[in-house]
Amino acid sequence: MARNHRRMQQNSKLNLVSLMDIFTILVFFLMVNSGDVEVLQSDKNIKLPDSVAEQKPDLSLLIKISETDVIVQGRSVASVADILNSDQDAIAGLTKELEYLAERKPLLTDQEKQQGRSVTIMGDQNIPYTLLKRVMSTCAQADYRDISLAVNALPKMDEQAFIEANSSTTVEEG
Repeated sequence: MARNHRRMQQNSKLNLVSLMDIFTILVFFLMVNSGDVEVLQSDKNIKLPDSVAEQKPDLSLLIKISETDVIVQGRSVASVADILNSDQDAIAGLTKELEYLAERKPLLTDQEKQQGRSVTIMGDQNIPYTLLKRVMSTCAQADYRDISLAVNALPKMDEQAFIEANSSTTVEEG
């Protein structure tokens, strides 16, 4: 009994080795799995179209097209109403901004020389096709020819199931 009393009188010790092992494993797990997900900063005014495409876009210049404005890197460059009322294919404000951004990064990689600079367009699913076509045309004229469209990724399904799921959607021709 005296031995038990002596043992109980001592302060308890915390064994940190097991705890450190768990945290080390957790850190490595998070480091390995953190690079798989690529999320664009979403905008509550833009509802992206759905897609079953598997190819992920590269990180590049982001152009957002909302119901009211065309926004490049968080800066409004043109009004949607003005673009739709104009007869010109090129959008002056967008061209000016793209040329300014191209001047800030004058050196091109070999791939950029071949395919053009890369740009990602994040447009609301309800924008008119003519607006999207003018934005893409303006990008191409400013040597931003590697164009990606941002979409919501759906789980992989076969082509027929995708067509049936979206058969009630109307298509606007421009």
